[in-house]
Amino acid sequence: MARHTTVTINDVANEAGVALGTVSNAFNHPEKVRPETLKRINEVAAKLGYAPNQSARMLAGGKNQSFGLVLPSLEHGISLQIANGANAEAQKHGYGLLIANADNDDILSARYLSYFMGTQMAGILVQPMSVYGWKPSMATPSTPTVYLDFHSDEPGYFVGADNRAQGRLVAQHAIEAGAHHVAVFGKDEFEKLGMRIAGIKDLMHETTGVTFEFIDEGSWNLARDGYSIGRRLAKRPASERPDFVVALSDVLATGAIAGIQSAGLSVPDDIKVVGSDGNPLAWSGNVPLTTIAPPGYEIGRKGVQYLIAQIEDNRRAGNAMPTENHQALVRPFLLARASSGEHNATDFADPDLDISGYL
Repeated sequence: MARHTTVTINDVANEAGVALGTVSNAFNHPEKVRPETLKRINEVAAKLGYAPNQSARMLAGGKNQSFGLVLPSLEHGISLQIANGANAEAQKHGYGLLIANADNDDILSARYLSYFMGTQMAGILVQPMSVYGWKPSMATPSTPTVYLDFHSDEPGYFVGADNRAQGRLVAQHAIEAGAHHVAVFGKDEFEKLGMRIAGIKDLMHETTGVTFEFIDEGSWNLARDGYSIGRRLAKRPASERPDFVVALSDVLATGAIAGIQSAGLSVPDDIKVVGSDGNPLAWSGNVPLTTIAPPGYEIGRKGVQYLIAQIEDNRRAGNAMPTENHQALVRPFLLARASSGEHNATDFADPDLDISGYL
């Protein structure tokens, strides 16, 4: 039986007919190698099955041309959109993207963050759980870091959806649709849900002739909660029944539509329904859902732009820690559909944002 032999960098150099240092530069500092030589070395490495030792590469002063992205889970559309947007922008600037799924575990998320720092990623993106009072717990001067889908006044870099504006937008849509009694439901368990409620209340305080009812029930990711609440609202006497329902998530809104229909009422003829977070994974119901345009792609894209800016700043300032707050908010757009009585989506054209590719 033939003995398995590990391919070394010396084997690549001998096969390619170049010096050992040239092969080392090809993997660590490719800009120092002539294109035709670099091409030959890469072809030889592929033929021999040689893979550079990344740890040794870092010790040799090589650059890790990758960003790390830590997501809380892959069960929500915004996280998938963030990954797609970040990957597209990273590739545009010549970087790869490695993704870690923390499975809604803050401890695991911190471990992944620490791991990415230890592997000397060029930069790290983190989407934390949006719980009240959460603050960034880890940062190093040498690793640019951006927190996504999150609002903060702390020093650092943050990109999030403008959730307060999303709340105002869906409330304004209810008012313009002629609603008299608006029921808003969903548990106020995360900061971004609370900000949507605050945006709705902004409009409530500015509006007369419309009753707003707030129901602190329904987990954001459980359609069955939306179903039971929607059915219960539909079973009320007509004089107490809302004519417009705002759910704090699209998952809840989809469940509410099914619950209202199960009670024998029509959406939107009897009760209009809107969601408020732009989650395409929840848009499979039989009534097209009015909601917010998906913000995740743009959040991921802007996050990478913040990383690139930090990398450039660090080169000039010597890996300085951020001392100021940098907060970018993604502007919301309403997607008006059949669930609120609309048959054509509202025009949301913006010269700086084309969402057609990721709806």
